[in-house]
Amino acid sequence: MAKKDQRTDAAREKDRERWMARFQVRLAMQPGVDRAVVLQAVKDVTAHCAETGEHPRTAFGDPDACAVQAASRLVPADRAARARRHNSVVDALDSVFKRAGDVAGL
Repeated sequence: MAKKDQRTDAAREKDRERWMARFQVRLAMQPGVDRAVVLQAVKDVTAHCAETGEHPRTAFGDPDACAVQAASRLVPADRAARARRHNSVVDALDSVFKRAGDVAGL
């Protein structure tokens, strides 16, 4: 019986690690998110789960949706908007360079 409990605990821990990894990646992809925001969000989730004993999925749901919510809560709106504008300019330039490379045969 003890071995089954150990396997269950190991599976639960692995699932928790997967949830946290996905949360961090999705959070880092949000506009305006920097290292400090990721660290704060991870600290918040970890503290809540340690305090309540809940699994992050039970407490916060889908890691992708949670990342979007955390970013909107932790990133100032002006910084997120500035990052979105910057990303759109970079994407537009990338598209132009790609087309120029296609035309030039590069």
